[in-house]
Amino acid sequence: MPAEAPEEPQAESGVLQTATFAGGCFWCTEAIFKRIRGVQSVTSGYTGGQMENPSYGQVSSGHTGHAEAVQVTFDPHVVSYDSLLDVFWSTHDPTTLDRQGADVGHQYRSAVFYHDEEQRRAAEASRERWQASGKFQDKIVTSVEPFSRFYPAEGYHQDYYDANPHASYCSIVIEPKIRKLLRDFRDEVKEEYR
Repeated sequence: MPAEAPEEPQAESGVLQTATFAGGCFWCTEAIFKRIRGVQSVTSGYTGGQMENPSYGQVSSGHTGHAEAVQVTFDPHVVSYDSLLDVFWSTHDPTTLDRQGADVGHQYRSAVFYHDEEQRRAAEASRERWQASGKFQDKIVTSVEPFSRFYPAEGYHQDYYDANPHASYCSIVIEPKIRKLLRDFRDEVKEEYR
């Protein structure tokens, strides 16, 4: 039986919502989103491919079609989907096809996986706004794809940055992204991470 994300819990202010983003290595993307106010949980995993319940090794081979992604459970009364999209565009390079830094392959693509029509429209409108903003010299290549299934990654991938802050990848790749988040989105960051 394939592992699937748990059912969405409820917030005091209502039902929580789910967003799914792929911005290269999921360690980076998870570390960013778990610091945002209103985010209840972030799970690293795989989505957008053909194989059921893939392993990290299978996804890393580039043959399953999956992207390394994060599933974000959030309270829309605290943080909007549009705000999450702004964090997404700002904390990775959406102009490189199938690549983030040294990570190369379709599994490292930039993608927004929408859960409903409202998210699709919001993601496409946000992508157009960011393209028109002039913040990127090159064309945004991020795909907006329908969400189908999400498979949580193996346990050692969850909370990777917080569990391994002194690992070289964390200090060289993830730390600068977190510093950028604190600089550009300080008011949206949870108090304990400021």
